[in-house]
Amino acid sequence: MRCVKGGTDMPGRKTWFTSDTHFGHANIIGHCARPYSTVAEMDAALIANWNAVVGRDDDVWHLGDFAYRGTASASSYLARLAGRKHLIHGNHDSAHSRADAGWTSSQPMAEISVEGRRVVLLHYAMRVWPRCHHGSLHLYGHSHGALPGDSQSCDVGVDVPEWSYRPVSVAQVEAHLRTLPQRPRLGEDTRVTA
Repeated sequence: MRCVKGGTDMPGRKTWFTSDTHFGHANIIGHCARPYSTVAEMDAALIANWNAVVGRDDDVWHLGDFAYRGTASASSYLARLAGRKHLIHGNHDSAHSRADAGWTSSQPMAEISVEGRRVVLLHYAMRVWPRCHHGSLHLYGHSHGALPGDSQSCDVGVDVPEWSYRPVSVAQVEAHLRTLPQRPRLGEDTRVTA
C-alpha cells in the first residue's frame, strides 16, 4: 500500500473529512436508512450540505466510496462540489473514478498534519496505525456509523448521526472523540479474565 505524507495546514484554508457518500447509489438509501426518497434527492442534499461548509480553497479528504461502483458520472459530482478534493480509495471506487482529473490527489492511504495534529486516513478502520501511541488520530469510513471508535479514532462517513450528512472539521472530530471511550495505551493489559 502506497502511503502519502503531507500537510494541509495553510492560512485561510480549512480541512474537512467525509466518507461513503455513494453518489448515484439507490440501494444505499434503504441500506443505511438515509432520509431521502430518491437518488436525485439524496445526491442534491449531499452536494448542498458539502457546499454549505466547504470553501472554494478548502481541502476535503473523502475516505472512499465516493460514487456507487465508480459510475461514469463521478466527474459530474466532483465538478459540483466545492474545495480541493482528495480521495482515499474505498472498495466501491473504480480505477476510472480513482484516476478522475477532479481529484487533487488519489491514494490508498494518507498521513497528514491538520492544525498540528497527525491524522492517518484509510477507508477501513485499523486497530493500530502509525504513531497511535504518540497521539495521532485515525479517521475511517466503510462502516456507515456501525463501528464505534475510541478517543483517537472514528468513522467520518456521512451516515454517522453526529455529522448530519456533511463533511466535518478536525475540531468537530476532536469534540466527538472526547465523548468516546479512552483508547488503551499500548502495553496495557486489556484482556478480560473470568
